[in-house]
Amino acid sequence: MTTRPVSSLSSVSSLSDAELATQPAAYWTGVAYEALIAFTRAQQAELGFTQPQFWLLRNLSKHDISPDGQGMTVPELQQAMRSYLRFEDDLHAEAQVLLERGWLTRDGEGRLWITEAGEEARTGLKRHAPEIRGRIHEGIEDADYVTALKVLRQMIRNTGGAVD
Repeated sequence: MTTRPVSSLSSVSSLSDAELATQPAAYWTGVAYEALIAFTRAQQAELGFTQPQFWLLRNLSKHDISPDGQGMTVPELQQAMRSYLRFEDDLHAEAQVLLERGWLTRDGEGRLWITEAGEEARTGLKRHAPEIRGRIHEGIEDADYVTALKVLRQMIRNTGGAVD
């Protein structure tokens, strides 16, 4: 017997634990992913930046993801971000916005570099992350969140995926 995903959250809340246990994980993780990304991006847009812009700054900052603070080309940045870029993310366009704001510069070889103003912006943008996370995690105990992640990681391992 195949179980169909319940199409509304109000319908899910009326299901028993036994019925919820039959719901397809792939469906619900997909729904969760889309909702979380949409919410996060909307929150960031209200603050005047996009998620890919923030990622560009983070990947170019020696105080964040970049191990050495060296400049990178857009293709190098796309490679570095391959596990979390979405198909609609246009790093060329996003980088252009940051160049116009003075948060990035481009050298003669096409490498992007974070500026002092960009580093200040990255730090300021990062300050909003706890508030966004707090809204997402509202009503969820840390222990429950950890349990959910452990379950997801085991499902990934069970299906041959890498969790590291």
